Amino acid sequence: MEHMIHPFSELFEQLGLDASHKGIEHFLQQHKLPPEMELVNAPFWNNAQATFLKEGLQEDSDWAEVIDQLNASLR
Repeated sequence: MEHMIHPFSELFEQLGLDASHKGIEHFLQQHKLPPEMELVNAPFWNNAQATFLKEGLQEDSDWAEVIDQLNASLR
């Protein structure tokens, strides 16, 4: 079974964040993670967002690739 590849903006929509180009750029500029912090433990996620990200990675869902992209972009 093939995984669907979601656009970055769709992940932002799923997380309830501004998914416009400017909104994504602003979020990435304002939220940086130290190398030792796991993405799901970032202080700026609410419980639902953190759970979605954690489950997406643990289950290797079709969101996993774009979640990895988000993780890299926040470093």
